[in-house]
Amino acid sequence: MRKIAYLALASLLATGTALHAAPVTYTLDPGHTMVLFSWNHFGYSNPTADIGISQGTLVYDPAAPTKATVDVTMPLSALDTHVPALDEHLKKPDFLDADKYPTMTFKSTKVAAAGKDKLKVTGDLTVHGVTKPVTLDVTVNKVADHPMLKAPAAGFNATAMIKRSDFGVGAYVPAVSDDIKISITTEGLEAAAYKEKFGK
Repeated sequence: MRKIAYLALASLLATGTALHAAPVTYTLDPGHTMVLFSWNHFGYSNPTADIGISQGTLVYDPAAPTKATVDVTMPLSALDTHVPALDEHLKKPDFLDADKYPTMTFKSTKVAAAGKDKLKVTGDLTVHGVTKPVTLDVTVNKVADHPMLKAPAAGFNATAMIKRSDFGVGAYVPAVSDDIKISITTEGLEAAAYKEKFGK
């Protein structure tokens, strides 16, 4: 019996799966998070803006993924299209009105299983002072001890589609597409370890 338990433990360690009390609270790392929004411009091109996050918290247990929660804040001050003039235009009142609404937020309300390493995460997205439900199609990339930081870490990708007019940002629709594609990649470190290593 002891031999079987030992072999099971060795197998877990060999695959890099960490044994931790669950659920784990993670701080999402802005340096390893991209929140990309893309749209169609008069049918010619599909520009993309990266907003990223200023702060984010994830509570996640691989054994009970549907009990997960996530809460993130995205600062419009960090909006980056790689075209400075476009960055400034998107922050003006005819679009996002960043002076009046400086952040976007997402707070989960429901998580459902959607297959192996797949989840549907529904939550309240607030943009331009308007809050609407949005569902993210999430892929669980990896949950294990970080090889360099030596602490529990978790990484995810997610996609969604929204209509910007639903949030009161309807300038130039339909020539500039109403549909906005969202693509997210993020990773987080166990909250206490993150604070110890990064001081926040």
